[in-house]
Amino acid sequence: MSLNPLTSAELKELTDGLHRLARNLWWSWDQDAQELFHSLSPRGWQNLYHNPVAILHEVSDYELRVRLQDPELATRVRKTLADFKAYLEEPQTWAAAHAPKLAKNPVAYFSAEFAFHECLPIAAGGLGALAGDHTKSASDLGLGFVGISLFYREGYFQQSINNDNWQQENYNPLNPRNLPLDPVVDGSGKPVVGSVRIFGQPIHFHAWRINVGRVPVYLLDTNRPENEGQYRDLTNRVYGGDTTTRIMQEILLGVGGVRLLRALGIQPSTFHMNEGHAAFLTLELIREKMAAGKSYAEAGDLTRQECIFTTHTPVEAGHDRFSSDLVQLAGGTFQTDLHIGHDQLMELGNEHPGKAGSPFCMTALALRFSRAANGVSELHGEVSREMWKGYYGKTEASEVPIGSITNGVHLVGWVKGPMRRLWMRKFKETGGEPKRFVYDANTPEFWNRMADPTVTSDEELWAMRYRLRRELIEFARRRLLIQGRSFSSGDFITFDAMLNPDALTIGFARRFATYKRAPLIFDQFDNILKLVRDTSRPVQFVFAGKAHPRDEHGKAFIQKIIHLSKFSELKGHLVFIENYDIHVCRQMVSGCDIWLNNPRRPLEASGTSGMKTTPHGCLNLSILDGWWREDFDGTNGFGIGPDSHPEDVQEQDRVDSANLYKVLTEEVVPTFFNRDATGIPRQWIARIRRSLVTLAAKYSTWRMVQEYTGKYYLTRPGL
Repeated sequence: MSLNPLTSAELKELTDGLHRLARNLWWSWDQDAQELFHSLSPRGWQNLYHNPVAILHEVSDYELRVRLQDPELATRVRKTLADFKAYLEEPQTWAAAHAPKLAKNPVAYFSAEFAFHECLPIAAGGLGALAGDHTKSASDLGLGFVGISLFYREGYFQQSINNDNWQQENYNPLNPRNLPLDPVVDGSGKPVVGSVRIFGQPIHFHAWRINVGRVPVYLLDTNRPENEGQYRDLTNRVYGGDTTTRIMQEILLGVGGVRLLRALGIQPSTFHMNEGHAAFLTLELIREKMAAGKSYAEAGDLTRQECIFTTHTPVEAGHDRFSSDLVQLAGGTFQTDLHIGHDQLMELGNEHPGKAGSPFCMTALALRFSRAANGVSELHGEVSREMWKGYYGKTEASEVPIGSITNGVHLVGWVKGPMRRLWMRKFKETGGEPKRFVYDANTPEFWNRMADPTVTSDEELWAMRYRLRRELIEFARRRLLIQGRSFSSGDFITFDAMLNPDALTIGFARRFATYKRAPLIFDQFDNILKLVRDTSRPVQFVFAGKAHPRDEHGKAFIQKIIHLSKFSELKGHLVFIENYDIHVCRQMVSGCDIWLNNPRRPLEASGTSGMKTTPHGCLNLSILDGWWREDFDGTNGFGIGPDSHPEDVQEQDRVDSANLYKVLTEEVVPTFFNRDATGIPRQWIARIRRSLVTLAAKYSTWRMVQEYTGKYYLTRPGL
């Protein structure tokens, strides 16, 4: 290691490199990069949402240059920057071999939300998490890919709980200066500005670029001086406001997104609509073709060849619908541009073709102008075909052209540091090249190797499970203390007594939609109480999640659980962590022993939170809905009930509650606490190994993106 001081040129190279790295979300799935920024300001890293851009504002340029004279730090920076450069410039990617045509004409992926990291809270839930992971894997695979969304300046709400245990929503403006994004500018450095007409008014927008590894994601922003106040605030909040705000946001997303791509010279081969929010893009594509001389019918046929559509919604109420009057007022420009009447425009979004008076449905519009459509699990595909058979004029659901590709998660991005270091060490010990870790971790061969007892012993796995559970519990205690807001010195002792590191820890964290039935397990309250009182086989629960601001029933579920955690005999054994986000999710999917999922079947389209638990050795306990019904085999986790359900809702709730308690008491608890003479639960760890082998690689977004590429992205006629 050199002891010579760095030259000014060397210092500039390293500091410039760190600033470039901070503005590319590659660091969010690279352990060395995260640890590097953490070392610059440990407290800042904790308090600033693990945000390298904010860290580099906290650490002055002078301090950074001085500290880089430490040879050890300088060496770490060089290595990390070299890894970053090698990643960006890697020529031999999967897509280079399998989808080279997409390099010049990429896939344009439109989504109303993207969840990338806790420092950029512009997503509400699973749809955004899926979009973010889709993008990260597209980058890893080297796919020609570009994302389009909106920049929500106030993001999704920050959750707090009032004295009545009722959810409160608070919105805090995001400062682009402190975020890993850059303004989109032209060759002269001026913002690229576009416009769309909504309610007959020209609404101007500029854009921000997020670098997600090799992939750019563009966020449209209407906060411009040319716009009137209500239009400047149009992109303030994720799914904010009423249906009027919603249709305006969706016109901006679809129409404005296409116009931005054209302004940037990007010519996509495929437009992928992630849910119906972006479906107005189809009308903009038709308008372009008509302006170039095509007839309306020809333009529609050509647009259909360009578009694919993914639906995530098995719930009727989840599909956006707008009244005739609202479509006329907000989207009247479509009629002028396409030379069609209002009735003809409404028919484009009619989910009951030919039925007068039907509202305008965004899903119907997306289906009408897509060459392919899919649900996000096998069962969801079946549900979608049944739901939309009337739209296609079919009597048999099997005849409906809606397929399925089951969701996944970006494995490397979700694996928590300690577990990642364990897998990395084992990878090296078995001959793996460190630079290949990100790639090999998405293969079945990798997990077969990691699950081999001769590679990773039961003792090592159990030690890691204890470490991760301890980290979750201490994280929960800190958060619970902060949630108390006003406390005395004695409260520190009280909070440090909450939760038991030796207990079977069951986690439930997701959006608090009522069909997800968060309180279901407590329907058996007296029986659950017996479990938590059993000092020889203790059980405890960690809950988190947000309800939509207008979902009063979901808020009531949160209130019920918090009330039980504070005022029932479950106190100390049940906690609710406020303000669920990606950081809280990462703590929970790693630290829990059981991931509970009990939706009202078949309303869980796919579910991805349970996929994030697998590489951490947390086991799923789930209704056979969404992804879980596809690969639960009786040995890789736990299933609740059979692969069927009663049609009556009340009966389904009663049966599922009974089945949940039965499997918990007859399978989960006994297996977890069945220890050998050395204190190791061998049967439990056997299930962890089986989970790694059967689930980890299969439910990654690497597999998912490869499937989309082969099945949909490369199937455009003429490509």
